[in-house]
Amino acid sequence: MTALAGTRPIAPGLFVNDDGTPRLVAGRCHDCQQPHFPEAATCPYCGGACEPTMVGPRGQLRLFTVVRRAPPGYLGPVPYGFGVVALDECGLEVISRLTEADLTRLHPGLPMRLEIGPLYTDDDGCDVVSWAFAVHES
Repeated sequence: MTALAGTRPIAPGLFVNDDGTPRLVAGRCHDCQQPHFPEAATCPYCGGACEPTMVGPRGQLRLFTVVRRAPPGYLGPVPYGFGVVALDECGLEVISRLTEADLTRLHPGLPMRLEIGPLYTDDDGCDVVSWAFAVHES
């Protein structure tokens, strides 16, 4: 991800947004072809060698809940949605924060779109940027 002045990613190597289309950096195994997120050099399924691949930005919501109390170490806003999103083009299912926290607006099969944006501001005044999936209104 190209960092904007005054921002930093929540962790390096998780996502890119260089051309305005957000993508997650997943891995794909050379041997079993299984995708996984986050990317790793070794396949978590068969132990084969992997290479990075960009996935997203569209998917379908599979499972969801709302988190109403911040878990230990979480500095972003609450409440927030939390769920499993199946990415359209690769079959990978990603556990992710959701931007929607209203349970009446969430349902299985709901179209979702990856977004990259500020999660919180650190003690140095720097915006910490992360990913989440938002309801994709077509």
